Amino acid sequence: MRRSPILLALALAPVLTSCFASAGDEAGERAGDAKSGSRLRVALAFPPAENLSPYGADATILSRLGVTEGLTSLDANGSAAPALARSWQREGDRSWLFTLREATFQDGTDVTPARVAAALGRAAEAKPAPAALSGVTLTAEAVGGDRLRITTNSPDPVLPLRLAGPALAVLSPKAYEEKGRVDPVGTATGPFELTKVTGSTAATLDRFDDYWGGLAHASGIDARFIADGTARTNALRTGQVDIAEAIPVAQAATLDTATRRETATTRTTSLQLNTRAGVFKDPKLRAAAREAVDTSALAKGVYEGQADAGTGIYGPAVTWAAGKREQPVGRAKAAAPGGRAITLATYDNRPELPEVAQVLKQQLEKDGFEVELEVREYSRIESDALAGKFDAFVVARNTLVDTGDPVAVLASDYTCDGGYNLALLCDKGVDRAVAKAEGIADTSARQSATMTAEAEILGADAVVPLVHQRVVTGVGASVEGVLLDPYERTLVGPGTRR
Repeated sequence: MRRSPILLALALAPVLTSCFASAGDEAGERAGDAKSGSRLRVALAFPPAENLSPYGADATILSRLGVTEGLTSLDANGSAAPALARSWQREGDRSWLFTLREATFQDGTDVTPARVAAALGRAAEAKPAPAALSGVTLTAEAVGGDRLRITTNSPDPVLPLRLAGPALAVLSPKAYEEKGRVDPVGTATGPFELTKVTGSTAATLDRFDDYWGGLAHASGIDARFIADGTARTNALRTGQVDIAEAIPVAQAATLDTATRRETATTRTTSLQLNTRAGVFKDPKLRAAAREAVDTSALAKGVYEGQADAGTGIYGPAVTWAAGKREQPVGRAKAAAPGGRAITLATYDNRPELPEVAQVLKQQLEKDGFEVELEVREYSRIESDALAGKFDAFVVARNTLVDTGDPVAVLASDYTCDGGYNLALLCDKGVDRAVAKAEGIADTSARQSATMTAEAEILGADAVVPLVHQRVVTGVGASVEGVLLDPYERTLVGPGTRR
């Protein structure tokens, strides 16, 4: 029995393993009918923001469509599982030896240790660095036969989990072009081959017949990027698409029960405050913003009860977090805003976010801030948000999407060198706490250290957790095998069909 390349959960410990269904281990029964399989029509919420670069936010698009895979994946218990690597062993504190399986790139070349090493080397040199590599420097080298050695600059007890991150997908040498551009068209290893990208509106994928895991059921995928949530819902309702992700809360009730799938997720919607410049450089005014926010009103009002009020960076879906949570450290005393003017921004790909921002605007103005609201499509606002051009930014972030390691999102989002640091936080205490957590191998102790670091970050008031989300996916009545998981890195796999 062959294993699906995109296994379903990621977390350091078992989390919500019953909330999603796998459709991958069916290779033995699909060979007979796969050749005549129908094409799947999929509506995605987020157009490519970085020309489908595998290193940033677009990596998850490629993963969800079954295009890319890495050396490892994660099984339903949150453990590292084989993907392009069939086995591995730790040689020392900083060295791991991986043995590759026989596989082929979509351009017809073989997956070899030297080519995998080159791909990982490219990822390690990417700017900004993939979130999965925050705080870690790695080097990879072929050591003969089918083996590959990966060495890290410091001990990394969760390297196999890290390598399962969507941004560390392995591509063929043909993918790497001049000036640092990476082209995933026809260069990955997954069950579906990206053959055409039409700007930010559509993508065409065909089944990859030489996939090491066997033929996929569907003959291909026609993906459409539809930022408007109502339009995505209507496309499913009228039969224009078979699968529509991120159905808006307001639209979910309009779908038949048979086509509406709700999944608890590790996604937290938060208010990121610009700690580097502007009004919120002052920790007392950040404290004032935090105190102005009523998270229960957002959960009950905007999300109509399909979300939980924010309790921290990690929400209820991360089942171990509540029992290990610590009180925020060193919070400043709030100062009166006194009519200070701020710019609050968000994006409309997730349709609840503009409404969240509008409610926040009212709450902040009631507390004494003067608020200007700016809303754009995500691909047109990300660079400005990362550059600190807004005082505050509302973002929905899956805390465990980059790796199964809960420390990774803290390193990426809240340390001085973090690649997705929307709060522009650079705090020595936070960096020390995150670094300490990164160095711990024991699962329970690592989780505890993670919550200590969370307490430091919340104490700085760099982020105000707003709600912990549940997502609704629209699935046509005739569609089987959709991969719904709380970490939102899978959607379509070898067993998905209609």
